[in-house]
This record gives sequence, C-alpha cells and structure tokens, in this order.
Amino acid sequence: MQLNPSFKGIAISSLLAIDISLSKRLGVCVGARGSGAPLRPMITLLALTGHALPWICGTLICLWRSSTLAGQEVLVNLLLALILDVMTVAGMQKLVKRRGPWDFPPTFFDYIAMDMYSFPAAHASRAVMVSKFLLNHLVLAVPLRILLCLWAFLVGVSRVLLGKHHLSDVGCGFALGFLHFSLVESVWLDSATCQTLISIAW
Repeated sequence: MQLNPSFKGIAISSLLAIDISLSKRLGVCVGARGSGAPLRPMITLLALTGHALPWICGTLICLWRSSTLAGQEVLVNLLLALILDVMTVAGMQKLVKRRGPWDFPPTFFDYIAMDMYSFPAAHASRAVMVSKFLLNHLVLAVPLRILLCLWAFLVGVSRVLLGKHHLSDVGCGFALGFLHFSLVESVWLDSATCQTLISIAW
C-alpha cells in the first residue's frame, strides 16, 4: 500500500474513476430495464454497422464484382486497412485486457472479430478509419460527407450506450482509427501490386 501517492497517480486514479462512473451512467441501453431500453434494438443495429464482419465481407463481395482497375485498387487497400484495424485492435485488447464498464461476456460476433476486451473500442476505430477512407477516395456530396462523419461518431457513442465500452475506450478508438487511415495512406498499394495480390488470391 502506497502511503504517499504522487500527484500524477492521484490524477490518473481520479480520471479513471470519473471515466468508469460516466460510462456507467451513459449505459442507458444496458439490459431490458434501462431508461433507454426501447432504443436498444436501434442502437444495437447502429453498432452492428461498425462491426468488422459486414465490412470485410462487403469489401470482398465488391472486389469480386468490380471490373475496373481503379475500383479494385481502392477495394484492396480498404481490405488491407480493415485487416490492419482488426489485428491491431485485437492485439492491444489482448495486451491491456481491460473489461467494459458492465463486464459482459463476449458474443459470437466478438469472438469472430477478436473484440473480446474493452480497450480500445474496435467499432470506434473501424468507423473512423472507414469514414476517413471513404471521404478521401469517393466523390460525395456535402450532406453525405456530413452523414458519414456523424455515423462514425454515433457508432462510437452506441458502444457506450450499450455498456460495452468506457468513454476513454471510444476516444482512444477514434484516435487509433485516424492512425490506421494515415498508415494505409502512407503505404498505399498501387494498381499493379493490387492486381498481383488479386491474382494470387483468386
């Protein structure tokens, strides 16, 4: 027992306590008796849009159906970005092993996406990375661009409302998503490399 804790230690402990308290207060969609219980199906559906499985499967289907080199280049890089996101977040979660504010057992989808711990929030990371990627590589009207940014934010918030993550988990997830996007952009695979990978895979 430390009798004379440092100011830094006290500050960190206080911030963690506030984080846990706020996260539990915001978990209004936890269980059938929470104040946000009627919204739970909609919030769960929103959270599902940030899950790895739909994005990876959807990208593979689009890649299979794509007939243009430019489209295939974008899709291959998106697929690699999604794999990078899943592996990085899963590795960090396994290393930190932080449980969520309500410490629910992982679901079947969580096992598939290797999203079994709370820190960092995988859905938040993926949503930010995907939204930044699409904003950068698709020509979208301003309303759609705003909706895409709003979607990424709400996916992160949905995980707190469902009691799956702390606020700090989501915040770090957002930051990690930006980092993944920047990394993929810096090592972008050109069309020739993508065609080589496709030919190997097919």
